[in-house]
Amino acid sequence: MGEMNERGVPGEGLVKGLAVTLRTMTRRSTTQQYPDVAPELPPRSRGVIALLAENCTVCMLCARECPDWCIYIDSHKEEVAVPGAARPRQRNVLDRFDIDFSLCMYCGICVEVCPFDALYWSPEFEYAEYDIRDLLHDKDHLGEWMATVPPPPAHDRNGEPAKEEATA
Repeated sequence: MGEMNERGVPGEGLVKGLAVTLRTMTRRSTTQQYPDVAPELPPRSRGVIALLAENCTVCMLCARECPDWCIYIDSHKEEVAVPGAARPRQRNVLDRFDIDFSLCMYCGICVEVCPFDALYWSPEFEYAEYDIRDLLHDKDHLGEWMATVPPPPAHDRNGEPAKEEATA
C-alpha cells in the first residue's frame, strides 16, 4: 500500500499527456504574417556571422575548428618598423576572409574559438539568394553586418568577478 502512494495513480502520466494534447487540438491556429509583419526575435538571437576585420590576426583558429570547412582565409606577412627595436617585426595582414553560408551549419564554434573577438553573431537572417554561389560572402560583406550586432549584456553586479579581477 505504501508503494502505491509514492508512485501515484496508475496511468496518471498518460492522462496528463492526453490533456495537453486535447488542449492543443482545441486551440485555434494562428498564421505568422511574415514578411509583411517582422517576427519578434529574442535578444541575442543567432542569424549570420559578422566580421570585425581589424580585430582579426589571421590566427586561423576559426577555419581549423570549423566542422564544415566553410571559412576561407588568405593573408600575407608585412614588416612593421618598431621604434627602438633592432629589426622590424612581422605581422599577418588579412587579404581574404570568406564564409560560404551554403555550407555553414551555424554551430557557432568559429565565434567561440576566436581569441581576438573578430567574429560575432548578428540577428540578421534575411540574406537569401537565388543562386547558391552568391552565399559565399567576403570580408566586406561580413563587415557590413557589424552594424546589426547588439551590444553585450550589462554587467551583473551580483555575479562572480572575472578571473583577472579575482587574482589581482
